[in-house]
Amino acid sequence: MLSVNDFKTGVTIKYNNTLYQVLEFQHVKPGKGSAFVRSKLRNLDSGSIQDITFNAGEKVEKAHIDKQNMQYLYKDGETYYFMNNDNFEQLEVNLKVVKHITKYLEEQMNVTIVTNEGRIIDVVIPEKHVYEIIEADPSIKGDTKSGGDKTAKISTGHVIRVPLFIKVGERVIVNTTTGDYVSREK
Repeated sequence: MLSVNDFKTGVTIKYNNTLYQVLEFQHVKPGKGSAFVRSKLRNLDSGSIQDITFNAGEKVEKAHIDKQNMQYLYKDGETYYFMNNDNFEQLEVNLKVVKHITKYLEEQMNVTIVTNEGRIIDVVIPEKHVYEIIEADPSIKGDTKSGGDKTAKISTGHVIRVPLFIKVGERVIVNTTTGDYVSREK
């Protein structure tokens, strides 16, 4: 059992017979009344995000999860294929499980497959990853690092905001959690 007071981002819990991943949490101590924990949880079955408030000190079941490092190979329809780098076994994962990361999922990317009792519940990609810019408006002479921004398409086809000086063919680091441009690849 896990006290909601001990929540950490990324922890997987079982609440009302459903698996959730803690995305955000906030301990609240109002002037009147008892303390509580406001949380934002992702339902690992449906992928939906839910706001759930717990009384401070309430206990929830911590889900036992296993993690396995794998490499993303390719997709065929709604099935995504991953390979274990140690024994070369392949694993098929349904779109429902990876839907929240498909815009950043790139072939040969190393990922972490999360399972609970043999069932795949999540695929975790690196928080920061390097992508090639495949489409962007042309840069204008005089653009500086402190200027504005423009849209650009990364190698997965997803559109992000980048500084004006970024050109097609450049490799940039993107925060896959927020979708924000971080910097050029060094």
